[in-house]
Amino acid sequence: MRQSRDPRSRALAPAVVCLTLLSLALVGSLAVLTPWGSTSDSEQAGRLLEHYFTPAQIQRSDDFHDAAKWPSWLRLLMDIVLAVVVGFSPIGRRLVDLVRARQRRWWVQVVALVALVSVVVRLLTLPVSAWGHRVASDYGLATQTWAEWMVDVLKSLGITVMLGSLALLALVGLARRFRRRWFVPAACLAAAAAVAVSFAYPLVFEPVFNNFTALPDTRLKQQLLDLADRDQIEVSEVLEADASRRTTALNAYVSGIGATKRIVVYDTLVASAPDREVALVVAHELGHADANDVLVGTAQAALGSALAVVALFVVLSLERLRRPLRAGSAADPAVVPIILALSVLAGFAAAPVVNTVSRQVEGRADLHSLELTQEPDTFIALHRRLAVTNLSHLDPNPLLALWFNSHPMTLDRLAAAEAWRAAHASDSPSE
Repeated sequence: MRQSRDPRSRALAPAVVCLTLLSLALVGSLAVLTPWGSTSDSEQAGRLLEHYFTPAQIQRSDDFHDAAKWPSWLRLLMDIVLAVVVGFSPIGRRLVDLVRARQRRWWVQVVALVALVSVVVRLLTLPVSAWGHRVASDYGLATQTWAEWMVDVLKSLGITVMLGSLALLALVGLARRFRRRWFVPAACLAAAAAVAVSFAYPLVFEPVFNNFTALPDTRLKQQLLDLADRDQIEVSEVLEADASRRTTALNAYVSGIGATKRIVVYDTLVASAPDREVALVVAHELGHADANDVLVGTAQAALGSALAVVALFVVLSLERLRRPLRAGSAADPAVVPIILALSVLAGFAAAPVVNTVSRQVEGRADLHSLELTQEPDTFIALHRRLAVTNLSHLDPNPLLALWFNSHPMTLDRLAAAEAWRAAHASDSPSE
């Protein structure tokens, strides 16, 4: 019995070493490159809430999130349960058998299983997603008709199937070619893919959901370009996204790397906010560019992708895990539902870490916007507007905020602006 286990242990040893090194590299990069600092001041929360928001605004925020939490939580629960059922039960095996009975070519099986699992899960969760869209529509946050909403659902599903198929074709293909060491080329390819997607996203994927037009040559456009120039950030263009056809939410961002870097503002923001507030949103986004957050995030995503592939190699070596779907190895297309299930579970488990890092990065960009514009009152007015218009949760559960919030809470941002204003007021010479 010992002899039968030794070859497997020897085969896993290089993967375990690689997994350890990648884990140390990722943890080290997160520890060193993340701008760690407190973004929460619970003692001031009550004062800030009552000072900056009316009882009606607070009640509307609470009402919306009370209504929205049920479809959100049910969708999350369904995603997790369906992942377990499809990836680790006889139901998943039936899907595999259904595909195998109709197609023998391995690469067609991979694509068919990705499409079948994705479509089945999307159909089963569609009523819950529609419930969430209805809630957002009832509160004026969503502006799409049902037909327009369904088009976006289909677009999202198509992108999911396309990217999932490409990833799993590469993984299974490499496992068939390099039986014992497939994790090496697969990890390298995963890292390269993360970098490629980061470069391609603003040019390939963003236009799928929004139309972009050049912002007219107005005072606002010149103000944004001057802001970028003062920040020594080179941008290729300033674009306006037609976000109003699906939402009333306000936003702007700087996307792309190198020659693809551009400022994008929502038409909802341009239409409803003063130019000074629009400029401050862009100043926040320029903060990401100034700190090279996209490059750092891309490098960390590449590390994380490589780490995930090596971890997958180790996990798929467990025969007990593959048994429910009768998958022989990673070279067997039957592993597709297992991998899709593991990706859902891993994403949920990693959410608090990913979002904690994101909140710190966003907090640094907030500080950058204050330093660049020197307008704390505008910052406060902007984030009050964003919170009211976007129906942000003004007083969320701390555990839920830890797990799911990718940005600092509104009250934390207001507290940070007040602290910045007080610190710079004390630095000013008295008259």
